[in-house]
Amino acid sequence: MAGMTARIARVQNWTRKLFHGPQALAFLPAAVLAAFWLGGEPFLVVAALGMPLLFVFTGHSAEPTAGSPIDPDSDFVNMAGAAELAEKALQRARGANLATGCILLELDGFSDVAERAGAATADSMRDLSLSRLRNTLRRGDHAVRLSDNRFMILLAPSLRLDLEALLQLATRLQSSVEEPALIEHATRYLSASVGFCGSSRLLDDATGKQMLEAAQVALAEAITNGPSAIRAWSENMRAAHRDQTSLKSEIDRALANGQIQPWFQPQVCTSTGAISGVEALARWIHPERGIVPPAQFLRVLEETGKMQRLSEVILQHALTALRSWDQAGLSIPRVSVNFSDSELRDPRLVERIQWELDRFGLTPQRLGIEVLETVIAGAPEGVVARNIVTLGEMGCHIDLDDFGTGHASITSLRRFKVHRLKIDRSFVTRVDRDEDQHRMLAAILGMADRLGLETLAEGVESVGEHALLAQLGCDHVQGFGIARPMPPDQMVDWATEHAERIAGAHRLGRSSG
Repeated sequence: MAGMTARIARVQNWTRKLFHGPQALAFLPAAVLAAFWLGGEPFLVVAALGMPLLFVFTGHSAEPTAGSPIDPDSDFVNMAGAAELAEKALQRARGANLATGCILLELDGFSDVAERAGAATADSMRDLSLSRLRNTLRRGDHAVRLSDNRFMILLAPSLRLDLEALLQLATRLQSSVEEPALIEHATRYLSASVGFCGSSRLLDDATGKQMLEAAQVALAEAITNGPSAIRAWSENMRAAHRDQTSLKSEIDRALANGQIQPWFQPQVCTSTGAISGVEALARWIHPERGIVPPAQFLRVLEETGKMQRLSEVILQHALTALRSWDQAGLSIPRVSVNFSDSELRDPRLVERIQWELDRFGLTPQRLGIEVLETVIAGAPEGVVARNIVTLGEMGCHIDLDDFGTGHASITSLRRFKVHRLKIDRSFVTRVDRDEDQHRMLAAILGMADRLGLETLAEGVESVGEHALLAQLGCDHVQGFGIARPMPPDQMVDWATEHAERIAGAHRLGRSSG
């Protein structure tokens, strides 16, 4: 049914283009004259009566004036048209002293369908998705398409349209478009993120455009927390969105003037107690906001495509700090830097890292490359794989970060020349009090030992966790129980004091023996 509707709409669009517009001024008189010449008065009568019917079929009465934001077939509108429809829905609800709402859905998976099955199949999926949405809606609700993968639903005036009712409707709409679809003899799948705003949450003088913008903010939050997340708009969300927008405008300046720099968290050997390395963690020290949470500004960097620039800044500052510690006489073997999937896709990454190491007079063994387990699991071939393998062959230490949360195979560990597994904190928390955690961690450490891989436990927060990890054979530990991330100058004081504590403990051990 959805396919038939789409075909009729395409025929209407084609005939509309043919019979309307400037070219129609020349076409219509010629058509009537040709009818008279070919068939005389009978054909002339048929042409005179048939033209109005043809115009009705092609939607002449609905044809918008030039620049109208609303498409005549009502399946697609631009943002101006969406705001206009939202304003009409809001005014209609207010006139009846009722409520309305705006729901936005963004579908993920169209690009994969188009790549694997062709654009025609993706178009069929798009038509089917809109049809499913409309079949799920109530009488008077209105669904249109805003882009290739985004849809808007405006709700008819309703007496009961509170948060619970909107959430239930959003869930039904999401479920309807996520149902598997059999198209071209194959089952296709899409996922949907949903954001919505009810008119009852808006100020009394709010406009339809503002209701639409609120739903857009909620959708952006859902996409960030996706896939398949649903978010309702709130004033707190607007404030967070405003802050996020403000950070986007400041991010370039922050990277350029040194506001974003690495802080360093020590990693300690469980057998000797000595510092075995440090991890460089990005921190934004804002002149007015103070410390901006990493999760907040890292999302901004991803959205603005600045992750590679962040990598360059962190690497330069990290190597600068490592050289300064060498000059101060500190024994810090290595600094580890995180590299995201997008950064590892840079074909010049290896060349850039080698140039930086040469510039600072450091060997590749002094640099650790931290790669998420999910990146290795998803990159069996290509630029990412070549970069990781080449960096390992060059002498850099490859750390597999958040181990246990992805799906990296044992073959991948060997192929990518991984040196160390960084065990995710979810396996470490309460390991000294939870027997299941104990068994799981012991299994991971046993596997790593058999594969000849070093291990580092993240998120160690207590003396008990530290002690048990050492007993189980974990090589290194890192976390608040050891030290919090700190600026490079504070690292000098901490490392000096830590070395004195270790030396004192050794002297105490010898004297008691």
